[in-house]
Order: sequence, then structure tokens, then C-alpha cells
Amino acid sequence: MGTVIDSHFLGLTAIVTVGYQFLFFIITALLKIDKVTDFAGSTNFVILAILTLVVKGSWHFRPVVLSSLVVTWGLRLGLFLLLRILQWGEDRRFDEMRGNLGKLAVFWIFQAVWVWTVSLPVTLVNASDRKPPLQPEDIIGWIIWVIGFSIEVIADQQKLQFKNVAENRGKWCSVGLWKYTRHPNYFGEIFLWWGIFVASTPILDGAEWLVIIAPIFLTFLLLFISGIPLLEVSSDKKFGNVAGYRIYKKTTSPLIPLPPQVYGNLPLWFKRIFLFEFPFYSRNFPQEELNWHLPSLQGIEVAREKEATD
Repeated sequence: MGTVIDSHFLGLTAIVTVGYQFLFFIITALLKIDKVTDFAGSTNFVILAILTLVVKGSWHFRPVVLSSLVVTWGLRLGLFLLLRILQWGEDRRFDEMRGNLGKLAVFWIFQAVWVWTVSLPVTLVNASDRKPPLQPEDIIGWIIWVIGFSIEVIADQQKLQFKNVAENRGKWCSVGLWKYTRHPNYFGEIFLWWGIFVASTPILDGAEWLVIIAPIFLTFLLLFISGIPLLEVSSDKKFGNVAGYRIYKKTTSPLIPLPPQVYGNLPLWFKRIFLFEFPFYSRNFPQEELNWHLPSLQGIEVAREKEATD
């Protein structure tokens, strides 16, 4: 099929994204509900992937595979988050937004920017006329995606099962993958979108390499703005004075999975430079007791076991 607005579908995807997010903004503003926000974001990715694939009308393996990966991720995450919010009730992230139209509008604008930007690699692949044969980058990217997607799915399910157990109410999740990183779901999401980018590189040429902004933007967003910082503040406020949680935070990587025995004994400067243990992740951690010099590994394991059996 012919070109729609521009040869890279940037205008088309921008218009569709703004329209889709504006529709859900009107719904949430009028009804003052927040149960569809994450669903609207995730499914927008699905719409853009399918739309650009169909409009281009090219059924080469690369756009088909990448679009399928995005659709799989978007549908799984969108339905998971929708069912979760329906089960748990209101999303506390929107407590200050429900009655403030300006703040609500800023959120939906930002969500539109997030969707359009992170979708750029698959948008360009679907719009491209270049069809090189299978490259190592394709396979590497797909493998990265599979690993990241698997980690995200497993982490989400482990946390959901943990919270559905009555005796775990009011506790932090430290089972399964959550024993090795405080945010395994975010690690998985970052990893899979870098996989999408790697798998898109065989068709990139010249200025098209700027789509690397997609995984960089997502990584920046989760590390510094709406992902880890918000959850760290919330957890520290709830559990900051609980001994078991303090040990968990000191011995568990914020993002990259590592054994607690390893991470807990690394120097703080190394954690901050290479493992994303930024100081602002602990701004609500009680400072008078903030001591990153740890007890023995035996003491850490005893404390973890005691917390798990309490």
C-alpha cells in the first residue's frame, strides 16, 4: 500500500496514539476512574504494531515477528494490569489526579509520548522497504526479548500469588525472582524492549538509528521517573523501620538480578555506579539507622529466614 502521511509512519502513529489516549482521558476525567489507564497504554502498542504492519502490507518475516512480539507483550500486560486493578480496586498513583484535570491531562500526555516513542523501532521496521535476510542481530534480539518477557511474566505472577495469600497482606514480596532484585518486572521490561531494538537494527540506516531513543527513554523512565523511584518511596514509608525489610533492601539489587550474598557485600560506590543503587531511592529510608556496612552473611540469612516464618 502507499505511503500514509510519511514514509516512516511517524505522523500516522502519532495521530493514532494521541487520539487513542485522548479517548481514554475523556473517559477517566468524566467518570473519575483509573482502572483503564494501564490497559490504554499497553493496548496502544498493540494497535500501532498491527496498524503499521497492515498499512504497509509487507509480510516479510522481520516486521511480522517484531509485531507479534509487541502484540504478545501488550495484550499480556494490558490484560494482567486490568484484571489486577479490578481485583485490588483503585490505583493509588492517581489519588492526587482524580479531582485535578490539569495533572490528569499531563499524565495522559506523557503516556502518549511513552507509547509513541517506545514503539519507534517496530514502527520503522514495519514501514521499511529494506528486507535483508536473517541476521545475527535478529536472533540475538529475539532471544533478549524472550528472556525479558519471561522474567516479567514470572515476576508478575509471583508477586500476584504472594499478595493473594492472606497472611502476606502488608508485607513486601521477597520470593522467587524478587529475592534477587527488588524490581524484576521492570528489569524484564527494559530487557525485552532492548531486544526489540536490537532486532530492528538490520534495517536501520542513517538517521533511523535515532530510534535507539526508544529503549533509552524507557530505561530512563523506569529508573528515574515513574517506575522504581515511586515504588521505593512507597515501600520505605511502609516498611522502613522493619528490620527484615531493611536487610532485604541492603542485600537486594534494585534492578539487575544478583544473589543477595553477592550484592550485600559489594561496596556502596560500586552499587551506585554500576548497579543503579541511586541515593534518591533511599530518601525515605530512615537515615538515623541507614548503615550500609552489613552484618555477616550468616546473620543476613538468619534474619531472612526469620522474616519468612513470622
